[in-house]
Parts: sequence; C-alpha cells; structure tokens
Amino acid sequence: MKLDKLNIQGTKGSIDVSDKIVLAKINNKLVSSVLYKTNANYKGRKAKTKQKNEITGSTSKIYAQKGTGNARHASKKAPIFVGGGVAHGPKGEKRYKKRKLNKNEKKLSVASIITEKNNTNHLIILDDFQKTILKTKEMNKILIKFEAKNSLIIADKKSKDNIIKSIRNIPNVKITDVNHFSAYDLAKFKKIIFTETSIKELEKRY
Repeated sequence: MKLDKLNIQGTKGSIDVSDKIVLAKINNKLVSSVLYKTNANYKGRKAKTKQKNEITGSTSKIYAQKGTGNARHASKKAPIFVGGGVAHGPKGEKRYKKRKLNKNEKKLSVASIITEKNNTNHLIILDDFQKTILKTKEMNKILIKFEAKNSLIIADKKSKDNIIKSIRNIPNVKITDVNHFSAYDLAKFKKIIFTETSIKELEKRY
C-alpha cells in the first residue's frame, strides 16, 4: 500500500508499505489480551513474607495437647505467635507465573494497532533524520508541526542517535527502535512516527 512520507519541512512524498502491517485485520480481542498479559508481567511482585514452613526454629509441641486448660497448639512457628510464619502473605516474584506471549500474538497485535492508527490518520512516516538535532526547541517545533506532541517515535539507529538528545526532555514523547517496542507502547501514545528505514526494517519481520 502506498502511504504518504514526509520530511521535516512537511513536503510529501510516498512510500510502499506492506499490506500485512497497514492493512491487517483489526483484532481488538487479541490486542486486549496482549495488553493485559504485558501489564501483568510488568508488575513488580517483590513483597515476600515467610510461610510457616520457612521459619527457622523448633517444630516440637510447646506443651501437652490435653490437661493444661489452655488452647491446643503445635509449635511456635504457627501464624498466631509473634515470630511465626505469615498465613496467606505475599509470596514473592518466583511464585507468580509469567503470562506467556507467543511471537504470533505479538506480531498480529502490533499489526492490528498500526492498521488502526493508519485508519485514524495517527500514523506518520518521516524521512530518516540525516542531520543531528541538538536543541529541544527545534525538535519541539517539528512535533508541533505534525501535531505529534503525544507520540511514539520508532527510529532507525542513525536517526535515533541524531535526535535522542533533543527529544529526551519532551514530555509525552518516547523514542525507541524496532527491536524495543511493544503493543503496549503503540496503544499508549496517540501518534506513531516511523522513520523510512525503521518501517522497512519492521516489514522484514512480516
């Protein structure tokens, strides 16, 4: 499919992009599932309490079962005693299973979101950034021109190196490359900006 390709001055050209990326089937159920799994895997599960079987100490019965007039107890490791184990406490990261995402799910969800962004005119393809842009003010003007103040920029390595210093202090804008973005990133930002080389690199995967 032919799409508009822009340079930083706003001059239009055109570029052929694979239909598998920009004319894919929009599968909202799959996208929702992928986003749910991604968010669940991002959560830190570091809180950890010791269970009864993890407490160091004697397992002997503290007094006789009958005849004392007191309640029945086993060892001091029981949860009701100070220093005992904790019942139903957080179990730490290792006890929680990571939700698996297979490659096909990732690819289809990414294509689905990119297609939707293209349909709503929120997909922008720019020429590679050949010159280094150091000033945040200059980069900010470019983003305002393309109405991309809330955007994810997926750049090739050279373009990324040329603009990363000018873009890192702009809020609601993230820069990455084709190896380090997910469906979650695509869904989070309003506009998606690809450089010419980066969209071609993504095409090879489909």
